[in-house]
Amino acid sequence: MAVSELVSRFNPLSSHPKIDTDMHIAIVGAGFSGLGMAIRLKEAGVDNFTILERGSEVGGTWRDNHYPGAACDVHSHLYSFSFEQSATWSRSFGQQPEILDYIKRCTDKYRLREHVRFDTTIVGSDFDEEAGIWHVHTADGQMLTANVVISAVGALADPAWPPIDGLDDFAGKLMHTAKWDDDYDLAGKRVAVIGSGASAIQVVPEVAKQADQLTVFQRTPSWIMPKPDRPIPEEKQAEYRDAPHKLHRRRLKIYWINELFAPFVISDFGPLKRVAEKMAKSHIRKQVKSAALRERVTPDYKIGCKRILISNDWYPALQRDNVELIADGPARITENAIVTKDGRTIEVDAIVCATGFKVPSKAAPFPVTGRGGLDLDTAWDDGAEAYKGVTVSGFPNLFFLMGPNTGPSHTSVLAFTEQQMDYTLQAIDHIAKKKLRFIDVKKSVQDKFNRGIQWRMKYTSWTSGCNSWYLTDSGKNTTLYPGFNWEYRLRLMRFKAGEYEEVRQVASRAAGVRKAA
Repeated sequence: MAVSELVSRFNPLSSHPKIDTDMHIAIVGAGFSGLGMAIRLKEAGVDNFTILERGSEVGGTWRDNHYPGAACDVHSHLYSFSFEQSATWSRSFGQQPEILDYIKRCTDKYRLREHVRFDTTIVGSDFDEEAGIWHVHTADGQMLTANVVISAVGALADPAWPPIDGLDDFAGKLMHTAKWDDDYDLAGKRVAVIGSGASAIQVVPEVAKQADQLTVFQRTPSWIMPKPDRPIPEEKQAEYRDAPHKLHRRRLKIYWINELFAPFVISDFGPLKRVAEKMAKSHIRKQVKSAALRERVTPDYKIGCKRILISNDWYPALQRDNVELIADGPARITENAIVTKDGRTIEVDAIVCATGFKVPSKAAPFPVTGRGGLDLDTAWDDGAEAYKGVTVSGFPNLFFLMGPNTGPSHTSVLAFTEQQMDYTLQAIDHIAKKKLRFIDVKKSVQDKFNRGIQWRMKYTSWTSGCNSWYLTDSGKNTTLYPGFNWEYRLRLMRFKAGEYEEVRQVASRAAGVRKAA
């Protein structure tokens, strides 16, 4: 590969060559990844695509998660498309309304709404090997056919309710952070929040300002670092707007700082862990006055084993006069109260479950049947696997964005998905140029890649002994990528046809199949 080509491909602002095809492409999901994929297709000259979205608006997790305090824990200039950067972020870390507004602006700028089928839930999909097309079935009984399907269904899509006895019998207001009721007034109420993870540390400080009494049930304490968040002055925004190269430079700086700190998050190397834990414990000492509370909020597992969080408000909120922290989950719930494990009965008017999401570590994001009747749930029975997180053997012309083992631990998810978009574009271009019916990654290639991924997992923080949503019941990490983002991007820089089985199009069917929709 020539140096100029290497630089061009590694540059996130580089554009993909035009693709000459009349294939129909179905994108599942209108969140960041699905919309980004649609924009990249348009830039490559492909306009024959449909976005299938189960909601009534774009935005994905940022549409659904609008609880008080909802914000991103990645810098705004990195948590946005590299090919559609915004100079007008008002804070270092974007808050939910501003992030959703950014997504909507991108959608409208690239005229993507005309491609979206809203309120469309996928209930099944199956591959016709003879024709080389996917049949995608919707909940309203319709069927869409596509030559290529791109799954842009994020892991943080379906809320997980805690398995607590009596939860369904509660007669007061019951909410999940991902199902927030903006019309419910918390002022003067007795509120309980269950959870102490990423959503909880954002919603608790805001609820504490409104509620008369707030009880926080901390199932497991999290390691928390200070959040370097601050307003971005209007004059700085104007500077970025007038000099885009400064905005690009700012993004690049943030990216490489995150890469620099990656080993402290990922590696299980003792000295690195001790440095990171020292920083987190210093944060506790500075913000928590009570020795007893310090003990309750200090984790007993290695830092990085679970997700490391950032907050300046969590510890101060726990020390408010109207807030009580219970360092355990509820024993059971009655019609109007929560019973603790030591027998106390705490009457509450509302319960907020900040208990995360059902992460598809084993199950497919939607029912999928591939070649020879192979079911994706069956293929993933021992944990989800894909080649480079994008393609799965036995499921031709199906591409995943945010697929298995591509979750970020230290940087923006878009730094991963944008490279997956480019890889998918290369694959589509290859199919079109070679006039192929489909491509299917070789099982041996996929298996070799995943053996390497799981071997590397043995030396990461995530397998150091704690239970987390990163792992399957058997302890296999199918969620995160065990390395630097720059290294992952290099792996996906070039689509290699030799790693795939190629099946050519039947001449008599070629035109008809490619126009199916």
